[in-house]
Amino acid sequence: MTFIEYKSLTPTQQVIYKIKEFFSLLPGRIRAFFAAIGKFFKNIGVAFANGLKGYGQRFSKGDGSTKLSYLVMGFGNLTRGQVGKGLAFLAAEVLYFIFMWNFGLVYLNKFDTLGTVQSHQEINPATGRPQLVPGDNSMLILLYGTMSILITIVFIFVYVANTKSAYEAEQTQKAGKKTLTLKEELADFLDGKYHVTLLATPVLLISVFTILPLVFMILIAFTNYDRSHVPPGNLFTWVGLQTFRDVFKVSEGASKGYTFVQLTKWTVVWAIFATFTNYIIGMVLALMINKKSIKLKALWRTLFVITIAVPQFVSLLLMQQILQDDGPMKIILGPDGLGLVGADFSFFNSTALVARVTVIIINMWVGVPYTILQTSGILMNIPEDLYESARIDGATPVVQFFQITLPYMLFVTTPYLIQTFVGNINNFNVIYLLTNGGPSTPDLYQAGQTDLLVTWLFKLTMDSNDYNTAAAVGILVFIVCATLSLITFNLSKSSRNEEEFS
Repeated sequence: MTFIEYKSLTPTQQVIYKIKEFFSLLPGRIRAFFAAIGKFFKNIGVAFANGLKGYGQRFSKGDGSTKLSYLVMGFGNLTRGQVGKGLAFLAAEVLYFIFMWNFGLVYLNKFDTLGTVQSHQEINPATGRPQLVPGDNSMLILLYGTMSILITIVFIFVYVANTKSAYEAEQTQKAGKKTLTLKEELADFLDGKYHVTLLATPVLLISVFTILPLVFMILIAFTNYDRSHVPPGNLFTWVGLQTFRDVFKVSEGASKGYTFVQLTKWTVVWAIFATFTNYIIGMVLALMINKKSIKLKALWRTLFVITIAVPQFVSLLLMQQILQDDGPMKIILGPDGLGLVGADFSFFNSTALVARVTVIIINMWVGVPYTILQTSGILMNIPEDLYESARIDGATPVVQFFQITLPYMLFVTTPYLIQTFVGNINNFNVIYLLTNGGPSTPDLYQAGQTDLLVTWLFKLTMDSNDYNTAAAVGILVFIVCATLSLITFNLSKSSRNEEEFS
């Protein structure tokens, strides 16, 4: 369709055309997305191969001191006057081997089985009474084994850096130049390499508090760590993909697979409604506030700021108290009030439909003010000349909205929409504080009819100790959210045409 043909369509037809275009391009974009992932891993493989090649070349071309650095870290630097740097490399090697000999190897030797000796009771020959003999702790074996593997990976990078440093020092000396002292190299970390200095602490903290727990959680999904295998009393072991098979095995009744499918459907529906109701209503209200004929604009914006200033959990708990079975709203609408609902009616526990509609409406109450403030700022930055030209050409307010306001808003807020959509998939507070997942049903495993995948994950962990299933669900949610986010963003104009509205 040409640009002129597209502009001749009505606003509704243009929206329909855009939707058709989106879904027609989606398969190709998905293929491109996975092709990009394949290219990413291919580049990693090429970089690894180049690293091995460089590692071998440095050994073959280096002199005796450089070759000895492959065995004794820092030797090449020590023999060329870089005492501080050489001692640092040597200390890293010594500390690594001390750590592995006294701690790491103990857990790595049991990492393949996660322990074989279970806690048991034996008769104490001295007292003649039974006593508890501690066995292996699968949890500690998995945790410390994972930590030892990550430390080993870090050590490999330090080891390779040691060979590079030794070879570079050799080449510098052969060129008749003076090698840098430790003081000079440290000074460089406050000058030319200052970015490395600034990033060192955040990278270390991310590795300890994010990467290690994340890897640990992923590994749990491949074990049978559940209510029947809770250490230290019991052992758990590797089961491969069995946990994922259980999650995808759909059967009627309170099975994990059936529950996963049903909660996935509701989670997607919830995320769509929770995102776009807030977005559309917030945009409409922002347009109303920004109209020239509206008085007291600052007052309306201030009221919404005050609404945001109240902590969300306070608003949610307040709404939960208002709408509970003996709350003021039920009394007003019930038989003793207006008589609009029966005595057995409940906002949160009567039917799944009523509970789900209720939480969507309450989410609008706590979410719309954020959208109003954000869209208000964007609306005030749309050039007035565009509207003036449109009015001269005879464009109605509806046409102005679809041709100017909405495209501009979507261009600027697409990343925000993606973030909001993913956030609503993982929106724990609204569901847990309002309904706690209810109304309950025997058809779902450890879940209620308003539970999202994230609240189900919480219940699997805290209520039933199904840690492996919770880990598997967490991995699947992450994969879905990451894939949808990347594909949607790459399809948007925010990614493909960054200069259009500049």
